[in-house]
Amino acid sequence: MSFGGIDEEVEENMNETAYGENVTPMRATKKKRKPFHYWKVGEKDYQLKLTTKMIEKLETKYRVNILNLTTDNGIPPLSTMLTIVQAAMAPWEHGVSYQDIQTLYDIWSDEGGNQISFYSGVVMPTLAVSGFFTEKQAESMMESLKDMDDLL
Repeated sequence: MSFGGIDEEVEENMNETAYGENVTPMRATKKKRKPFHYWKVGEKDYQLKLTTKMIEKLETKYRVNILNLTTDNGIPPLSTMLTIVQAAMAPWEHGVSYQDIQTLYDIWSDEGGNQISFYSGVVMPTLAVSGFFTEKQAESMMESLKDMDDLL
């Protein structure tokens, strides 16, 4: 297997130590993050994950980094959270509009959802699977958000 550059030399020697023992390459043991966060509305699960293109669109629209948008000054406005969810759903649900997301939110809230649980259970987990946090950060954040939900 040839990668070129320094990778070629590293790959050739990666499976042997100086003593001839076999070792497992570190990249083979690294865990992958979940591919999507799922938002269940009614009987349907919607796949949510922000792609680079959608992150750039959101940052251009709001003129701020998405993390600053969602973590500064408490919970962001509902319209902002709905727009983030629309951007996260658009690559997987072709043609989904902002009005579609509003309708889904209305259905979801009629089923017992609220803005705080939308933020903690939909928006923030979507950011986690979209690569905004390390695995440890995501776990810690989700535990804190769960604690917040439990208090309310």
